[in-house]
Amino acid sequence: MGAEGQQLGIVTLAEALKIAQQEGYDLAEVSPSAKPPVCKLLDWGKYQYEQEKQRQKSRKKQKSVEIKQIRMGLKIGTHDIEVKRRAARKFLESGNKVKITARFKGREMAHQELGKKVLDTFFEGLSDIATAEGEPTMTGRDMSMLINLKKEIINKPVQ
Repeated sequence: MGAEGQQLGIVTLAEALKIAQQEGYDLAEVSPSAKPPVCKLLDWGKYQYEQEKQRQKSRKKQKSVEIKQIRMGLKIGTHDIEVKRRAARKFLESGNKVKITARFKGREMAHQELGKKVLDTFFEGLSDIATAEGEPTMTGRDMSMLINLKKEIINKPVQ
C-alpha cells in the first residue's frame, strides 16, 4: 500500500524498499502471514507518535481504584468507631475500596473472636452502601476485611 492508502500491487522486496526510499517513507510489514506478505509505506516516527498519544489518551480515561486502610484496636470505643466509619464512608463514596484492620496486641491474640466482632460492628454501619469482599482474614497480628461500594450505587446516575 502507498502512503495515501492506494494499492501498489505485487512488487519485489527490493522494489518496495526503493519506492519507500524515493518517497521518504519507511516500509512496514502489515500482514507477514499473507501470501504474498502485505507491506505499507508510512512515516514510522509519526506512527509511533500517534500510538503514544493514543495510549496517553486511554490512560487518562482510566480510573485507578485505591485501597484505603482504616486501623483500630480491639478496645476501641463506640464514638471512635463512628469517626472512623465516617472516614470510610467518604473513601467509599469517592470510589475507593476500604480495608478495615483490627490490630491484636499481646494476649489479645487468644481472643480472635473479639477482632471479628469489632470488624462486624464497624461494617454494620456501612452495610447500606457497602458490601464485604469475603470474610475477615488473619495476617500476622492483624485481622482485616475488604469492603467496596455496592454495585447498585456505583451504577446509579448522579443527579
